[in-house]
Amino acid sequence: MTVVERLRLRPPGLDTVGRAPLRTAAAAVPRMLLLAWAALFFNVLTPSSNPTVLPIPHSVNQVFAQGSLVLALVLVFLVNPRIVIRPNLFLVLVTVMVVVALIVSIHSQFFVGSTYRALRFVGFVVCLWLLTPWWGRRDMLLLRAHRLCLWAALGSVILGVALGPGKAFAGEGRLAGAVWPIPSPQVAHYAGLLLGTSVVLWMCRVIGGRHALVAIVVSIAVLLGTHTRTAVLGVLIGLAIASASLFLGHARVRRASATTLVVGVVVGTVFAQQIVSWAARGQTAQDASQLTGRTKVWSALLQTQRPRLNEIFGNGLSNKSFDGLPIDSNWVASYLDLGWFGIVVQVMFLLLLLGLAVTHVRGPRRAVALFLTVYTIVASFTETGTSDASAYLLDLVVAASLLVPEPARGAR
Repeated sequence: MTVVERLRLRPPGLDTVGRAPLRTAAAAVPRMLLLAWAALFFNVLTPSSNPTVLPIPHSVNQVFAQGSLVLALVLVFLVNPRIVIRPNLFLVLVTVMVVVALIVSIHSQFFVGSTYRALRFVGFVVCLWLLTPWWGRRDMLLLRAHRLCLWAALGSVILGVALGPGKAFAGEGRLAGAVWPIPSPQVAHYAGLLLGTSVVLWMCRVIGGRHALVAIVVSIAVLLGTHTRTAVLGVLIGLAIASASLFLGHARVRRASATTLVVGVVVGTVFAQQIVSWAARGQTAQDASQLTGRTKVWSALLQTQRPRLNEIFGNGLSNKSFDGLPIDSNWVASYLDLGWFGIVVQVMFLLLLLGLAVTHVRGPRRAVALFLTVYTIVASFTETGTSDASAYLLDLVVAASLLVPEPARGAR
């Protein structure tokens, strides 16, 4: 059988072991689609109160961030004027959660704020549905768009360090955004995602060595500067599972895993004291055990008595705080906003992604999807996101888009 005949018999849309997806399709990527994804990404770049190089009022930053959702809606309708959608169970579960969130928020005691957040969530999910025709592409379009947005976010953080290092490290010496006010945990989130996806794509020979080296060096430097332990743990666990999914089919993965293990043991032995000092962030053992006071807020929230209906369906979408203190846990915040119902739905779509990844053909799409899903699961213990419009939900959408079958020939 000739090479041409073998290529004709190969099932379309499947990533072969050790081979990168087709790159020629990149030329057909609609620019407006990339702009729509960038607008969605900017919409979830929730501004914080960090000092910035330009003293722009916090309310102005909020208007720009939240207004970008309108721009995203306009762009997705322009790029998908026939309103073509591809049905999938992941977005069905997210939509069910959105509908319940809107119903509960309308009856919340904080009617205006909760309803506004719910309507914003509805618009966010509408955008996601209108982007489904581009799911499952062999060129991993949405992943590429997501990585470009990660580069832009980290670029603004690095620019902030160059223009105002004092402002960039104003928060207890932790790196944050000084151009756009991105808090340290979010900066770590973006750096961790860029690091993990770059390593996986390099191991699968999808990106070149120079590209991967620059991304890895930049993201590690930024990640260490944020002093965010959860992000580091999420990257390590996510990469371990993603590498395991590639271990048998990729010699580069086996060599990289062995090298990383040896280097990790040596570095851990030689720099053990410095690593412990970095992780401690100057905190006492008690502060570390309480996750910087988070567990106190969680305990107080969980001990608060609520009507049975609120325990099941929650109080409506909130600003993810309790008694004026940030909750900083996706699961506790989901219990407050959407009750046990919201928790069950989120567990279902996370298990769905893991199940799809396990049954998906071995290759870069499965490995990246596993990394994104596992990272989100780890980060969800000390970060909020998957029960609302957030960067974490965008990460899961990218993972879901990598696990669906390739569109039929002639589709977008």
